[in-house]
Amino acid sequence: MLSFKGQGKSIKQTVVNYRRHFHQYPELSREESETSKTIQAFLKEEGISFKTGFAKHGVLGIIEGKKPGKTVALRADIDALPIEEKNNVSYASRKKGVMHACGHDAHTAMLMGAASLLNRHKDQTAGKVLLVFQPAEEMGPVGGASEMMKDGVFSEHQPDAIFAQHVWPDLKVGEAGVMGGPIMGNSDQFTVTIQGAGGHASMPHQGKDAIVIAAQVITHLQTIISRNVDPMESAVLTFGEIHGGDRYNVIPSSVTLEGTVRTNNDAIKEKVKDRFKKTISGLADANEIDITLDYRDGYPATVNSPEWEEPVRKTAHAILGSSSVPNVKPSLGGEDFGRFLKNYPGLYYWLGTALPDREVQKPLHDAEFDIDERALVFGTELMAQLAYDALTRLNGDGSE
Repeated sequence: MLSFKGQGKSIKQTVVNYRRHFHQYPELSREESETSKTIQAFLKEEGISFKTGFAKHGVLGIIEGKKPGKTVALRADIDALPIEEKNNVSYASRKKGVMHACGHDAHTAMLMGAASLLNRHKDQTAGKVLLVFQPAEEMGPVGGASEMMKDGVFSEHQPDAIFAQHVWPDLKVGEAGVMGGPIMGNSDQFTVTIQGAGGHASMPHQGKDAIVIAAQVITHLQTIISRNVDPMESAVLTFGEIHGGDRYNVIPSSVTLEGTVRTNNDAIKEKVKDRFKKTISGLADANEIDITLDYRDGYPATVNSPEWEEPVRKTAHAILGSSSVPNVKPSLGGEDFGRFLKNYPGLYYWLGTALPDREVQKPLHDAEFDIDERALVFGTELMAQLAYDALTRLNGDGSE
């Protein structure tokens, strides 16, 4: 059996350099042209064949083993977020208002490193490894996964299993979060527009106060979670934006509310969605106004295939150690990888990247988010080992 443990050290600086390069030059969803070119240049230099043009800037690398066998895909997302970085580090973003605050720079660099390791040992590999560099992961609810599949990323090579990892500040370096079933949630979006009637602040009876009605909407919608959803289930409804009013003494005629609904169970998702619509309709009737709802289904829950939990855990133990996979709880964060898992079996796991000198870790999507770069070697080796072990298992070569 081939082991990649320790092999990542030989390319550690390369992976770190690429991660820092991507961090310094981040690109937003659908704008990842230079990132894509850098990935392509690397694959060409490594002698790895690839195809491009999937979801505009997506890249598919193909490593073919010497022997025939099954096909495994590894995915990394490549886009950044519209956030102004606040970290004081040498590799801080040089693009104003754009930052890799979700670790996609690390994901991309680690997949490139894993590709290099796997390519070195393709003569010992039976089957194919697909390297999926996905754009637009942060562009919910559309995303890049479904667009890549529509563009035929797997039309020639169909994966028998697909895997992805995500840096995770709640886990220490050298740990991995592995679980079967839902690990990330459905992430829907909504816009509620309340159309009242304006007027003078001193004469509220002559208008329909959209701000007061907005308060009713917020309060009533929160009771969907507290009074309609089983408390043992997971559901979150959050308002992220409120827009309305132009002057302190004028009753505004309209208010717009925007937010998100998160669930990890499709039945709960549909229940919340149905109650949401009925609540809006009821409040509109009660206040004799128009309230419009634009409810957008977002990324589906990322549901890991149960049959891959133990194999991935076993691989993590081999690379990270026997105590490296603590019990973890699922998150209601959204993840476009869920769309891949709706079409192909596989598993998505978390890679520990907590900074040891921070008493309180900055969360993903924070302007001060950063990772402990020691994790890059672990993530590189883990992805390479997982691809090899999964092929061994799929090919029935005695791994079970």
